[in-house]
Amino acid sequence: MTEETAPRTLDPRRAHRARAIGDAEAPLTRGTDRYMEAAAHALAVAGVEELRLARGAVAGARVLLLVGGGHNGGDALLAGARLAAHGCRVTALVATERPHAHALERARAARVGTVAVSPQDASARAVAALAAGTDLVVDGLTGIGADGPLRPVAASLVAPLVDAGERGERPFRVLAVDLPSGTGVDDGTLSGPVLAADRTVTFTCPRAAHLLPPAAQLCGRLDVVDLGLPAPEDEPLVERPADAGLGARLRAPGDADHKYTRGVVGLLAGSESYPGAAVLATTAAVRAGAGMTRILAPRRVVDLVLASRPEAVPAAGRCQCLVLGPGNAPADDPGAPEAGRTEELRTALAGALDDAAPAVIDAGALPLLPGLLDDGRRCAAVHVLTPHAGEAASLLTALGQERSRAEVEAAPADSATRLAALTGATVVLKGTPTLIAPGGSGADAGAARGPVDDGAPLLSLDAGPGWLATAGSGDVLAGALGALLAAARADEENGRERLDTAQVAALAVRLHAEAGRLASERTSTAPGGGPVAALDVAEALPAAWRRLHDRARDGIA
Repeated sequence: MTEETAPRTLDPRRAHRARAIGDAEAPLTRGTDRYMEAAAHALAVAGVEELRLARGAVAGARVLLLVGGGHNGGDALLAGARLAAHGCRVTALVATERPHAHALERARAARVGTVAVSPQDASARAVAALAAGTDLVVDGLTGIGADGPLRPVAASLVAPLVDAGERGERPFRVLAVDLPSGTGVDDGTLSGPVLAADRTVTFTCPRAAHLLPPAAQLCGRLDVVDLGLPAPEDEPLVERPADAGLGARLRAPGDADHKYTRGVVGLLAGSESYPGAAVLATTAAVRAGAGMTRILAPRRVVDLVLASRPEAVPAAGRCQCLVLGPGNAPADDPGAPEAGRTEELRTALAGALDDAAPAVIDAGALPLLPGLLDDGRRCAAVHVLTPHAGEAASLLTALGQERSRAEVEAAPADSATRLAALTGATVVLKGTPTLIAPGGSGADAGAARGPVDDGAPLLSLDAGPGWLATAGSGDVLAGALGALLAAARADEENGRERLDTAQVAALAVRLHAEAGRLASERTSTAPGGGPVAALDVAEALPAAWRRLHDRARDGIA
């Protein structure tokens, strides 16, 4: 078999542009229903599993199909026919004047009740279905070719189902065909009402909506089914790196190592108002494996750090990564205790931008960046910005791209890529999931890079349990990221491996997430874990390090 004829290995962690997926499939799917039948079989299998979860049995279950035009509606109808053969009572609400003819015929032959709905009666039909005790809703209203909000009939069908309650609280489960209808397939945005799925079944490869927030949060469990169709040959829009690949970057020190080959982190962290941030960031850097951690802070902060981390060095010196800003809030009042610290931080940040070494630009250092960029400085890919949505909105606004926090949360992929383009830095936009936009694009301040550009793909990462939404969690992430970047820089200096900033940042996000999960499991045996404090997360980093390292050794994704 030649390289040209060898089958392409499908990767369920790489999301491609919808048009590219359609173009790759078209030569094989044109003029045949073979692949639709295979897709319907996969949907029916998932439907059976969901019904068993919901009610313990399949026979007698009530299934509601939401049917639009095109292949997704056809998939739903054919899956409904299969569920009817399992003894389900299936009703299809058809929200299009042109349903897939073959699929509709098959559904009717299987005694699926089909009802054509209009804008006037769509909502009433959905309410009636709920009143009849629907157990499973199959959402086949729109597919990957749709754009923008749902049309009036589809929106009217979805509205009462959305109003029935949150996922896990409503009386039915939802199975989405390809993606929840109404989500932005290539950017993950929501432009109208969307029925959150308990499970989404897609084919060949993920779509960006499966990996990008806010749409990703509505997909539930994601099944990527191989139908034997080719994946696009172009670069993906979004990737979700596997833990095994990230964990392979973790290197246990050998006999010849010393603190400089393991990586030295310098932390400008903590202030009179927020001294604990320095303790958390320093602890995280130490526990994430730094060879040495330097702390540069006011005397009171240094004393607090040394009380808990006596190995920290309170002196400037050689560093392979600087962490700037945890616990430093720039003061508006020139007479405030933080005013002098802000100027010190600005000077350190300017020096970091002029240096080739990695730097983490966090919290109080972020608002200082636009002024330095206005002075002609430029970030490089080794400089990592770590904003949450509010900080990203402030940064974009200061850089001439006005945004509110709500606007960043509505389109985080666009916000992350714009920040990377405007600054040149690698951007870690914290959220659920967390997004990483690789830096070093070389674009100027007028750039408007977006998630569908042809540059390096966005990285989407599970950011851990909700318990990590606690004060100081970001300081722990900043310290861990500093330690990993310092180690990677040391490896590069010693000819071991080239520094890939985005991948190291992804490793830090996953290390932090696993530490949060381990810490929450220690506080409660409940399935979702229990409350954690940021220091708990920092102390769990060595166990998380070992878990990711072992996954790499064992090849566990």
